Amino acid sequence: MRVKEFDYHLPEELIARYPAPERDASRLLLLDRVSKRIAEDSFRNIAAHLASGDLLVMNDTRVMPARLFGRRDSGGKAEIFLVRRTDDAVERWVCLLRASKKFRAGQVVHLAGSMQATVCSRSGEESWLIEFAGSEPFDEWLEREGHIPLPPYLRREDEVADRDRYQTVFSRNPGAVAAPTAGLHFTRELLVELESKGVRLSYLTLHTGLGTFQPVRVEHIKDHRIHTERYFIPETTAEEICSAKLRGNRVIAVGTTTTRTLEYAADNDGNVTPGSGEADIYIVPGYRFKVVDALITNFHLPESTLLMLVSAFAGHEYILAAYREAVSRGFRFYSYGDAMLIE
Repeated sequence: MRVKEFDYHLPEELIARYPAPERDASRLLLLDRVSKRIAEDSFRNIAAHLASGDLLVMNDTRVMPARLFGRRDSGGKAEIFLVRRTDDAVERWVCLLRASKKFRAGQVVHLAGSMQATVCSRSGEESWLIEFAGSEPFDEWLEREGHIPLPPYLRREDEVADRDRYQTVFSRNPGAVAAPTAGLHFTRELLVELESKGVRLSYLTLHTGLGTFQPVRVEHIKDHRIHTERYFIPETTAEEICSAKLRGNRVIAVGTTTTRTLEYAADNDGNVTPGSGEADIYIVPGYRFKVVDALITNFHLPESTLLMLVSAFAGHEYILAAYREAVSRGFRFYSYGDAMLIE
């Protein structure tokens, strides 16, 4: 298939640049892969569409305040974007750098407070290894001085409210540079309601990386190289999945990050192996899903690998028809937008 087959028209005004006033006030598009019906509800009523014994699997990664602003020795402005920590003994990170002039090894960026960032070496075509040093623990400094890395398509700088709203209520393991946005719709009260109905909740961690923002620049989808992301699946989560399958209940993935992790860690019989690793699975139409029975997800960018994944899950033509219907109904799109449940 060609990448352009995953294009669709989206009016600019349907891009949600801010979240809904309340997390669970988002709208919910309901898709049925068998009947091909399309219906609508409020996310607040998600429990009505789940059954006792169903297993919701959610990504508990936490978004780092990964954007840092400082000045070079020359006085010029510089921006550092944290990608991932590479050394636990010292604060050495893979980062992206942005400034009016090129960097070279040994140069220093002066950040807020006493924190300094020393450019060590190249780490790739676009990234650098940078070491941070200051008079206080880096994590404490980062939580105070870092900025939330909002997606570029929001076309605005982060605000105080984003520190809360661009995190799920169950986030607890820092390391992502983008939120697992399907989880943003859940409130603590809604999770309690689901559990009281008998829906089981399990968690895994996948640290969403920069690849989530990278456009697909090839003509054919088979030629695209997927990004890798670090994950961890607890043994209890793998056991819950096995139990749900044995009971005949559904495994419902909250988001494409959860879906990729589960499908990557599963064998051909759908048995999920607990542990950690780097997931590089590329899911496109024709893929046979081994674990996930239903999917809660947001609306994704045209020609993106995430749209390819949901097309693989629900059917290419059906998904594009659902997206056209969502546009006609005025649904809000992307990270802070509305959601869909694909059953």
